[in-house]
Amino acid sequence: MTDFRRLHLGRAAGDPLVLPGPWDAASARVFADAGFPALATPSAGVAASLGYEDGSTPPDEMFAAVARIVRAVDVPVSADIEDGYGLPPKELVARLLDTGAVGCNLEDSSAGALKDPERHAAWLAEVRVAAGGGLFINARVDTYIRGVRDPAQAVGRARRYLAAGADCVYPIAAPPEQLPGLAAAIGAPLNAIVKPSGPSPRTLGELGATRVTFGPGLQRQAMERLRQDANTLM
Repeated sequence: MTDFRRLHLGRAAGDPLVLPGPWDAASARVFADAGFPALATPSAGVAASLGYEDGSTPPDEMFAAVARIVRAVDVPVSADIEDGYGLPPKELVARLLDTGAVGCNLEDSSAGALKDPERHAAWLAEVRVAAGGGLFINARVDTYIRGVRDPAQAVGRARRYLAAGADCVYPIAAPPEQLPGLAAAIGAPLNAIVKPSGPSPRTLGELGATRVTFGPGLQRQAMERLRQDANTLM
């Protein structure tokens, strides 16, 4: 985890930490062999690989999938474990550490609705106590995907989560033009998502992102290529 944390520090503008999202052990090996220093699993991509819709993967299967990915590579792996599956913080942390992951994403919405930020911050604080220094916590801020476009709302939540012990915040789907203001107001490592039609990782870094991830985008691109190949074969 110390190595993973160090990767987030001292990043130059335009040089964000790029974390591809493996959905199984084979894809993880591809990314690691390409030279990426760390990986970050996407819950939607893992769900698809297991035959589930995003948000419907049973916790046992998600933790088992993360463990297979971790075992397949020799670089640090952070795991998207959605909103924690309703598990008590101690159990959640224990199960995550058992997979070998060094970090996690934790969302602040559930069943399509935003959680109360103060309660969520208190829960994150319990996760931090349970994890000690053993996990890098990336607190996802879901305001933008839940229809709240005011950046002040994202900033307020992000600051609460950092005060609770989060190491990084992830205002998912924040408009690129808002990233400079968010980065300045939050003052901590900031995660941005790469979209196929959006700015490049380098540009997102220049706008203020410390690290960039892809959600299920790479898995979906791979499946589209496989679909094209299958149709050609037919």
